[in-house]
Amino acid sequence: MVMLNVRDLRAHYGQVQALYGLDLALEEGSLTTLLGANGAGKTTTLRAICNMVRSTVRSNLMEDR
Repeated sequence: MVMLNVRDLRAHYGQVQALYGLDLALEEGSLTTLLGANGAGKTTTLRAICNMVRSTVRSNLMEDR
């Protein structure tokens, strides 16, 4: 079962677009990592999913089953 499904994530810092159309699906019971060099967008991805930075995203989060 997909616990988090993110489609076409785009994040901005002011006028700078930091993420461009990221898709991510997290399965129940799986271990998922996000790897990348400094400045690659790992923290921005999490902040965008949590609505801590300006972003546009289509997502589904399974909170209650």
